[in-house]
Amino acid sequence: MIFVTTSHDPTEAQVEKAKKLADELKLPYLIRRNHPNISKETHGEYCYVIEKDRIVVKSEHLEFFFHPSMAKVRMKNIQKGLKDHLIDCLQLSGDEVILDTTLGLGTEAILMAAFLDSGRVVGIEGSTPIFVVVRDGLENHKAKESWINAAMKKIQVLHADFKEFLRSCPEESYDIVYCDPMFENPVFESSSMNPLRPFAIYDTVDIDDVNHMVRVAKRRVVLKAHAKDSLFKRISVDKIFGSKRSQVLYGVIDKR
Repeated sequence: MIFVTTSHDPTEAQVEKAKKLADELKLPYLIRRNHPNISKETHGEYCYVIEKDRIVVKSEHLEFFFHPSMAKVRMKNIQKGLKDHLIDCLQLSGDEVILDTTLGLGTEAILMAAFLDSGRVVGIEGSTPIFVVVRDGLENHKAKESWINAAMKKIQVLHADFKEFLRSCPEESYDIVYCDPMFENPVFESSSMNPLRPFAIYDTVDIDDVNHMVRVAKRRVVLKAHAKDSLFKRISVDKIFGSKRSQVLYGVIDKR
């Protein structure tokens, strides 16, 4: 059973938020004091818990919530003078409108947005639990780092199937189109990704999808894959950026 509830002893604002989300998702709202052990009541599904400062998706064995931790780590590395292959291959001038077709936790959207002065990122997420958690996180999370708070304000989140969304977009409607599908060869050591995996969408990106990305982009398309994945064997790109150590690759298709 999937439902919406609150943490124990909720404020009025939490209750209101929980009821609003339940109405949006067309799910039952459960009063928490009547349901002390919510994990068992999910019966193999999950529930949304409105806590004081975040939304958590919980099941009997899992807890998933928003956190910008990997964006922080990557920015610290950039500030130390280390390469970030995504930022390198984007070649940002700061005014771009970027379509992130696979938003996930929003790590790379936050990082990209941090390098945009007047630009913005439109993030597409097809998974309802991920969309709900990350939309709320981007709107309400208060980071210690001012650059994260500023970057999150530059991200618009849309709940959609990216394949359908791409096909609905006019030609050259975004400067850059970015796609980071779930790896065929997952890196299970990535602790930030592991709670997301049960809710992620594992659609394969095919040549028709990429043709639409190229059609929609004004400047370039950037694709991300693991070195052991088949993506860059199936899809031809102009350049590949990446690290032998991490085995994470970014393929770039330039339009001009």
